[in-house]
Amino acid sequence: MTHSKESTRTGTLIWISGPVVKARISGPISVLEQVHVGEARLAGEVIGLNHGLATIQVYEETNGLRPGEPLCGTGAPLSVMLGPGLLANIYDGLQRPLAVIRDQQGIYLRHGSQAEALPSKKWNFTPRARAGDLVHPGSVLGVVPETQLIEHRVLIPIAVEGKLIDIARQGDYAVHDVLATVEDAGGARHPLTMVDRWAVRTERPVQERLEPSRPLITGQRVLDTFEPLAKGGTAAMPGPFGAGKTMLQQALVKWCDADVIIYVGCGERGNEMAEVVNEFQRLTDPSSGRPLMERTIFVANTSNMPVAAREASIYSATTIAEYYRDQGYAVALMADSTSRWAEALREISGRLEEMPTEEGFPAYLPSRIAAFYERAGRVRTLGGNEGSVTMVGSVSPPGGDFTEPVTQYTQRFTRAFWALDRALANARHYPAINWQTSYSLYVNTVAAWWAKETAPDWQALRSTAAQVLEQASRLDQLVQLVGAQALPERQRWILDAARLFKEGFLQQNVVHPIDAYCAPAKQVALLRLFVELYQVGQQVIESGTPLARIHQVLDIRRLVQIKETVPNDQVDQITQLLSELKARVNALVPAERKA
Repeated sequence: MTHSKESTRTGTLIWISGPVVKARISGPISVLEQVHVGEARLAGEVIGLNHGLATIQVYEETNGLRPGEPLCGTGAPLSVMLGPGLLANIYDGLQRPLAVIRDQQGIYLRHGSQAEALPSKKWNFTPRARAGDLVHPGSVLGVVPETQLIEHRVLIPIAVEGKLIDIARQGDYAVHDVLATVEDAGGARHPLTMVDRWAVRTERPVQERLEPSRPLITGQRVLDTFEPLAKGGTAAMPGPFGAGKTMLQQALVKWCDADVIIYVGCGERGNEMAEVVNEFQRLTDPSSGRPLMERTIFVANTSNMPVAAREASIYSATTIAEYYRDQGYAVALMADSTSRWAEALREISGRLEEMPTEEGFPAYLPSRIAAFYERAGRVRTLGGNEGSVTMVGSVSPPGGDFTEPVTQYTQRFTRAFWALDRALANARHYPAINWQTSYSLYVNTVAAWWAKETAPDWQALRSTAAQVLEQASRLDQLVQLVGAQALPERQRWILDAARLFKEGFLQQNVVHPIDAYCAPAKQVALLRLFVELYQVGQQVIESGTPLARIHQVLDIRRLVQIKETVPNDQVDQITQLLSELKARVNALVPAERKA
């Protein structure tokens, strides 16, 4: 969080309790104003005013803070600095660039540490508007090659509209250099730079909200086919410890077809977050061959950092996501984990002596979760472009209990629910998403895209596979009582088909060179292979052919391994195999039956 350089003394500290302090007011101050607390000028925010007393939540450690120290107001709300240089950067919850601070003072953050959020380098600016043009909020002033993957579009600020008096020529400029001047209808002139500041708790305006209709392709079959997520949609990913939430989110970051990725490590362990950051700095973007960090931003607020800053990290990341959305990009925001954010709200609420509700959470927890996810969406921006922010929030319910408040409220406000299962994880079935308890409300909205881009019968194939899995689930309970051999052959074939779907389609190896990412065309080809083999097998069994003869023709083990042996660009091999196997199975039907 970039601190305002100008601040005036507006109070004196009189009470300190962890991240919450109170001050006697001696000057003008307002609720949600950003303040500097104490001689160390710790970052804080006013959250309450009552009869000359201000209550402030402090986003840094308050160790050593004493009553009598000054409270200084900035006159502005908690804000982030937006402009070129955000990509490939790692920030804490206050938008302090951690790599810069590490180089300045070592690996530990000191009280009141400050650093410019955007790098001081010069950027090659190319104008897209001309002097004399009438410009409005959100229109493109010029472009900057922020990285080799992302062109940064410098936008006219939200509050500026009028006639462009002058604009800089193409050349190298720092982010604070004046590039243009706009004269509004009242004759006032507004100098424009590459930098925009925005209050993190205020949603950036848009021209129109659009229906999410295009899927966010993740390359994970269980998600894309069974529980799809639309661009501009929201998804919750609850699961117990060790179920693979972080690994799955990392796979989504690497493979999803978003333009810009923002990864928020909210309250996760420091060593785990360090591993994630180090790994991502070595990863290559599969679509371009460039470093993945060139289109990624990290917001790291680990469990050993101040609790209150977890809330700021969520809002800071969301504001940055909306900024790139307004440039016309598809942005994916991964929050790991929103449970830690909720725990921070609970701790702050307890220190404020607010009335607790279920499990000690504050009464406003549902509204805070709703406000976070409501900032996702596919929109038409003020500049007329189409952009989107897709949100995936992982939830860490204690003991894997999905009835706890954070999971329940999150489920209420998201349209895709990816439930991770400890039993599947223990069985080494990854991604450990339970296809029975998970769901997506985007199936019907993305079906048109799948039908157009892959196969007209995509939804029918998906429905058949889901029915087989559901029937097999019911039969599993019967098998535990009487054994599989006691079932009719038709039902045993359902169990065999379900095994194909589970092991050959739903299970996926995120570190396998071929299976880590499954293209949409390959997903449909695999789905069709297993669905049509199930259907032809059913017909053959009904003709009186023993199941044992089908097993002689179909090598289940080989079929399960196709996902790892056929690359994405050789899908024709799967189609050819399907034709061959269907012919072999059909040949098992006696001639008199065919007649």
